[in-house]
Amino acid sequence: MNERLLTTPDGRSVLHMQRRLAHPPAKVWRALTEPEHLAQWFPTEVSIDGDQVRFGFGPGGTVIAHDPPRLLALTWGDDELRWEISPDTTGGTLLDFTHTFADRHGAASFASGWHTCFGALSRLLDGLRPHAPGDTAALHEHYVAILGLSGGTARGGTVRVERQLTRPAPVVWLALDGDRATVGAPPPAPFTAAGVEAGPVTRAEPGKLLEFDAGAGTVRWELTEGTGHGARLVITHRDDPATLPAWRAHAEDLATTVAGLTT
Repeated sequence: MNERLLTTPDGRSVLHMQRRLAHPPAKVWRALTEPEHLAQWFPTEVSIDGDQVRFGFGPGGTVIAHDPPRLLALTWGDDELRWEISPDTTGGTLLDFTHTFADRHGAASFASGWHTCFGALSRLLDGLRPHAPGDTAALHEHYVAILGLSGGTARGGTVRVERQLTRPAPVVWLALDGDRATVGAPPPAPFTAAGVEAGPVTRAEPGKLLEFDAGAGTVRWELTEGTGHGARLVITHRDDPATLPAWRAHAEDLATTVAGLTT
């Protein structure tokens, strides 16, 4: 495997993945472009009519490059997908794939999804039935680590930690003991971080949001729609930038915990 996450001058993210396939480029090209093969490894139904592309979910797209049997590039809504294939020295194929998108924090979801797809593509080329998709939570967390997605920021006195999780918001809320949150009372312990003074809860929306006073500042937890099957976690702590390491570590601990849960 060879994965990298780059940033374009205009701030978009580019996921680069490379695979070596033990089959000649002409065979790989057919698997990349012929509908009966695409249906066995691509994440959704896809049909190409001229330069127009239709997918089984989400917006449509356009073919922006088509150079058989070397290059296929198309858009999927605002995203761009690009496959480049070339022969390697063993008679097989080197596949270079890039996915360009705006949501950097969704990169691990994209990477784990494409990893699974390319595994299915490899089995298809080998003449085997692709495996049924399984739980990719551990794979997602692996990509969070290797793509460097576990950081946060401290700007203008406010800490912000954003993290894609692998389980839906109701499951995460229960893991946080969110159903015990009461306005005016201290927040449940899973909402607090080491060294952060926790005052009373000032706002609670079950499964979505919790705010509480923290010394001279305010902590806000949000669970919103994420990329893939899990919720997007955003923690902000106003007026105490020194708490960034604590909240970053806490978000990682939570991500590890929920990845081990079943839905």
